[in-house]
Amino acid sequence: GDNYLLIGSDARAGLAGGRSDVIILVHVPVDHHNVTLIHFPRDMYVPIPGHGTNKINAAYAFGGAPLLVTTMQNLLGIHIDHAAYIGFEGFKRMIDAVGGVDVVVEEGGTIDGYVFTKGQMHLDGPAALSFVRERYDLSQGDLSRGHRQQAVLKALLLKALSAQTLTNPGELAAFVDAATANTTVDSSLDVGTMRSELFAARGLRAGDIRFITAPITGFGSTSAGASIDLVDWARIAELGLDIRTDTLDNY
Repeated sequence: GDNYLLIGSDARAGLAGGRSDVIILVHVPVDHHNVTLIHFPRDMYVPIPGHGTNKINAAYAFGGAPLLVTTMQNLLGIHIDHAAYIGFEGFKRMIDAVGGVDVVVEEGGTIDGYVFTKGQMHLDGPAALSFVRERYDLSQGDLSRGHRQQAVLKALLLKALSAQTLTNPGELAAFVDAATANTTVDSSLDVGTMRSELFAARGLRAGDIRFITAPITGFGSTSAGASIDLVDWARIAELGLDIRTDTLDNY
C-alpha cells in the first residue's frame, strides 16, 4: 500500500523553524478498500536522528519535512511514499472548494465567535479552521484536538471522493488546485497523481475511513519540565508491522 504523510501547520507561525501542529499518516492499501488515518500527537517523545529524543513535532522544526519523514520511517519501520505540507490557509480553501463539510462535533464550545454544538454540523472553511485550532478548552488538550482534526479530514475526504465532487469538473479542479497550491514538499505528488488517487478511492464510504491515534502509554515530563506523551513501544512495533503488511484492519 501507499503511505502519505500529511503535515499541517498554523501558517501564522511562519515556516522557518515552525513546529508542525498536525501530523497524520494516511495508509491506502493496495486494493483501495479502505483508508486509515493515524494521528501522531505532536508531543510524542521519540528518537530524532541527530537530535537525541524529543517531541515528534520538533523533528519538523529541526529539519523540515525530510527529517520528520525519516523520524516517522524509523519509528514505524515503514516507507513513506509522499509527504504534503498543508498550511491552514490551504486547508480552508480545500474545504470551501467542495462547498463545506459535515462534521460530527464531540465537544461543543465557542471559538473565534463560532458556536459549536454536539452532533453533526455543516462547516465552511473559516469555521472548520477555528474548530481544529482550538486546544485549550478541550477535555484532553492535544488528543481531543487530534480527534477534531481527524473528524474534519474524514469529512473532507468523503466530500472530495463523493460522486458530487468527482463528476463536477469545476469543483474537482478547485479542490485539486487548492490542495496543490500549498507548499507540497514532494515533487512526485503532482496534480495528475492526486487526481488518479482520488478516482481510485472514489468508492469509499464513511465506514471505510478509519482513525487510529498512535499508541501512547500516558503523559510525562522531561527534566526541563516540558510535558510529553510517552510512546507505547510494543504497540508501535505492531502498528508498523500492520502498515507494512497491509493488515491495519487487525490493529
